[in-house]
Amino acid sequence: MALLPVREAQERLIKSLTPLGTERITLGKAAGRILAEDLVARRTQPPFDASAMDGFAVRHADVRALPVTLKIVEEIPAGKMPEAKVGAGEAARLYTGSPIPAGADTVVIQEHTTYTDDLSEVTVNEITGEGAHIRAAGNDFSEDDRLLAKGMRLDARAVTLAAAMNCAEVAVAKRPRTAIISSGDELVPVGTAPGPGQIIASNGIGLAVWLAAHGAEARDFGIVPDDVGALTKALTEAAACDLILTIGGASVGAHDHVGEAVQAAGGAIDFWRVAMKPGKPIMVGKVGAAPLIGLPGNPASAFVGAEVFVAPALAALEGAPDPIPAPLRARLAHDMPATGAREEYVRAKLEPGADGVPLAHPFPRQDSSLMTVLAEAGALILRPAGAGPAKAGEMVDALPLA
Repeated sequence: MALLPVREAQERLIKSLTPLGTERITLGKAAGRILAEDLVARRTQPPFDASAMDGFAVRHADVRALPVTLKIVEEIPAGKMPEAKVGAGEAARLYTGSPIPAGADTVVIQEHTTYTDDLSEVTVNEITGEGAHIRAAGNDFSEDDRLLAKGMRLDARAVTLAAAMNCAEVAVAKRPRTAIISSGDELVPVGTAPGPGQIIASNGIGLAVWLAAHGAEARDFGIVPDDVGALTKALTEAAACDLILTIGGASVGAHDHVGEAVQAAGGAIDFWRVAMKPGKPIMVGKVGAAPLIGLPGNPASAFVGAEVFVAPALAALEGAPDPIPAPLRARLAHDMPATGAREEYVRAKLEPGADGVPLAHPFPRQDSSLMTVLAEAGALILRPAGAGPAKAGEMVDALPLA
């Protein structure tokens, strides 16, 4: 069976997926979610001319010759609107965030003044300049401004902005409910003492964290034996989720039964085996209405497969218009050998370059079982199939790792 090129496999997967739709949620629960609508400001920020410092509101015409003593006509704490107008020879006591009273056009910071304890008079000894330390109404944004775009993933800064816009609820893409099934008789749960020939099942717990970081809900079905019946039962239960991920059991060994179990569960395999390194035994299909992606069992293969196939699948389920992530351009820090017949995803470190172009340091060891290399990697260098040797200083495509 010929290996499927990566891009063709990605597009075939995405074409088979249907977006899950949207829901409205409170803003406090929206971190990590994808906006399903543009967000429009429901207020102006700041809503009035406000002081940027603790100090005094004055007329610049009164402080051209210094020092000068002015009468304080009002104290205006933040949250209180002014009642008096500042006239000739007058000032108002302000604090950070206080509204600027009518008549005043400049704020003098308190360090540049001396004032009486009863706030009856203030002497201005120094000024920053006319109009200083005033945040004009609408300086940040105005009502009806479109500030957050449909399709963006909300982080803490975007949620803070949405709150300032007075958007208490937002429409977001539904979060994909994702099942994780780890297959292998050799696997034991973390915290267990492995017996002879056994290893710790690390991929499932790591993938669950990866899914959460990508905005998905993860339901871990645990370790399932290398048994068609057990796998069929797990797959049938997992079909209630929006996406099924299997780890291991998708290769060509005598004990790799995921493909057989998919068919036994009433599902079908669309394609299996992709021209990529690591991660060749990627499997894509369906069980019921739930799409399935079978990932290899080796850690690097599983996580490269997640970045290349699961991340675009999640984005497509959330309605992203361009779910396949675009790589960035980086400069090689070291020579790289020619590639073989498969597209290669080389684990690498990224660091800032002197000219602003990231510098990519490929790790010398690329075995797909090496979890230490995977943990240190900050990007995957994308090398085309059949490419010649690459020299240090050449530009390459790189896929940053979350």
